[in-house]
Amino acid sequence: MINSLFGTHINLPVQSYGFFLALAFLTGTWLLYKELDRKEKEGLIKPTVRKVLRGKPATSWELLLNFIISLLIGYKIGGMILDYPLFTDDPQKYVLSVQGSWLLGFLFALAYTYYVYYRKNSKKLDPPVWEKITVHAREQALPILFIAVIAGVIGAKIFNWFENWNDFIRDPIGSLVSFSGLTFYGGLIVAYGSILYYTHRQNINWKNISDAAAPGLIMAYGIGRIGCQVAGDGDWGIVNATVKPGWLSFIPNWLWAYDYPHNIINEGVLIPGCSGPHCFQLAQPVFPTPVYETLMAVMIFVILWSIRKKIKMPGIIFAIYLMFNGIERFLIETIRVNTRFYLMGMSVTQAEVISTFIFILGLALFIILCSTFKKKPT
Repeated sequence: MINSLFGTHINLPVQSYGFFLALAFLTGTWLLYKELDRKEKEGLIKPTVRKVLRGKPATSWELLLNFIISLLIGYKIGGMILDYPLFTDDPQKYVLSVQGSWLLGFLFALAYTYYVYYRKNSKKLDPPVWEKITVHAREQALPILFIAVIAGVIGAKIFNWFENWNDFIRDPIGSLVSFSGLTFYGGLIVAYGSILYYTHRQNINWKNISDAAAPGLIMAYGIGRIGCQVAGDGDWGIVNATVKPGWLSFIPNWLWAYDYPHNIINEGVLIPGCSGPHCFQLAQPVFPTPVYETLMAVMIFVILWSIRKKIKMPGIIFAIYLMFNGIERFLIETIRVNTRFYLMGMSVTQAEVISTFIFILGLALFIILCSTFKKKPT
């Protein structure tokens, strides 16, 4: 995208989908931070008190562990710097390879371990003392981000394996280490379950954390879909050979039908005169479904964000999010390329089944919460 806009030929080790995926996580976390802070100020979420040991010097085991971890990180980062052209040609392959720089890794490990030793010992107390600290709700946003990234990628991978079982059986190791092949609902389900477990241990009610996360979830989803569009990762629609209707004359042609030139999976036909690793475009234009999903996600976010302060019933925002999410994904599946299978005699996709279940779950949750909610006396 950068080279196309500015006419440059810079080879950057930043992949389009990964960039937008990271931006999606950060945006969702920032929105969650804002909501957790607001809910604590309104008294809906209470801060937690934690005991920490102050003044404990660095132990030999702690220093050894930090040395090993920083050695591995420095080894890989050092290799990326020294072998920059090789790294930028295929960042995924380089990150997962054994290539690196032991010299830079060792120097980085020495420097970081000394920093840990100096920092811990500069605050040493004799004897160490236990202190109580207050952890505000907004401070849970970063731990939740960490859990969401790890659990989300694992869940997305697992669900993608089930959706493309034959490809997984054909190359299980390649499928395991590849950064491609991520199923959104798998990531959502596993990450949500993991976050609920963590926040329960922090004494945060599941309704409040779900409501706080809902606007950020749908906005993050929309941003992630921009990555799918820019990268051309195969997450596009069916062939669209129809002429653009006159009432849509105001939109650009690529928003109606797009052939995804230079797509990352090298799908389609060779682009004349192109040289490089990604010189293919689709033989027939298709619906750019990632763009449609981004637009719908933004619309849903605006709705959720505008009503979040008006609805006082805990859990309702999340129930509305589930219903909107289910409807959005079910509709897009009608014009989207996907793996299909037979269920009860019907040809369906995994996303159609899960989106239907999520809509029903959201509707049931909405009805149950409305029927059991008791207003506080004024």
